Amino acid sequence: MAGGKTNAGRFFEDYRLGQVIAHAVPRTLSGGERALYHALYPARHAVHSSDDFARACGLRASPMDDLIAFHTVFGKTVPDVSLNAVANLGYAEGRFHAPVWPGDTLRARSTVIGLKQNSNGKTGVVYVRTEGHNQHGALVLDYVRWVMVRKNDPAAPAPETVVPDLAAVVDPAALILPEGLDFTRYDPTLAGEPHRLRDYALGEVIDHVDGVTIEEAEHMMATRLWQNTSKTHFDGTLRDDGRRLIYGGHVMSMARALSFNGLANAQMIVAINGGAHANPCFAGDTLRAWSEVLDKAETSAPGVGAIRLRLVAVKDAGRAGALKDEAGKYLPHVLLDLDYWALMPV
Repeated sequence: MAGGKTNAGRFFEDYRLGQVIAHAVPRTLSGGERALYHALYPARHAVHSSDDFARACGLRASPMDDLIAFHTVFGKTVPDVSLNAVANLGYAEGRFHAPVWPGDTLRARSTVIGLKQNSNGKTGVVYVRTEGHNQHGALVLDYVRWVMVRKNDPAAPAPETVVPDLAAVVDPAALILPEGLDFTRYDPTLAGEPHRLRDYALGEVIDHVDGVTIEEAEHMMATRLWQNTSKTHFDGTLRDDGRRLIYGGHVMSMARALSFNGLANAQMIVAINGGAHANPCFAGDTLRAWSEVLDKAETSAPGVGAIRLRLVAVKDAGRAGALKDEAGKYLPHVLLDLDYWALMPV
């Protein structure tokens, strides 16, 4: 007999503007997470792969892949923010404040910054700003995301609508660079490609060529690795078609890894300007990726520039550069539209 000790997760009517949620459970990261990440995705950016390469770039060792930190913090938030989500809708104002090193322990906290009930009265959109901190209390990353969440009681009153005003792009002057980063001794041969920031033109579209067919076992392993408990990724009974939705972060990491072919020198993600999971992804879909150069900027670090990229993941044989239809709606083969800043040698 149920004793009231289990957690069914929050529903839309359970959120309040300004509510602060401290998420369980802190997670200590090690080389094990890095090895599994590189086994699940064809990730091979040199700064995240080699201590020697990272030291030549002014760092004390190779930091964890940026998306390892992102997925770890994101996974902490799921039981409190998106356990009963219909869809994870978007991201904005994401910044990586400090590298995460093997041995660091991450914890997460979210603040509700917006609420909007949908016209059907059965769901609503919850906006949260999430922060990830390490064991020293230092902020390592923060971002805004918004999710569509079910109502448990459709008759529950709608909250006052508050939609936060979010920046379309993180100002390049506000990018936070890892302490000591220096690309003046950068070795492009070891990195895998000769192309530096000056070699990329605004508006250039890069087809990353390669494709990966998403497997059920791998996405299930990845979702468990990040301790993401969202029911939509595990429970096939939640959908009429019996299919489990692929975790959007799995698509994100796969596309980022595929982007190595053409953007091997886009070494470290320092900001997420915006992002949308445009269409669902399922096991059996073959994922491909392309990128568009949106902007370039100088930084204060020696030899280091910033490149703003649109990374688009598509399923099957979507054409590079094709994103939306004439009405501005995402084309049905587009899975992910991610706008981010990365660091690259000038």
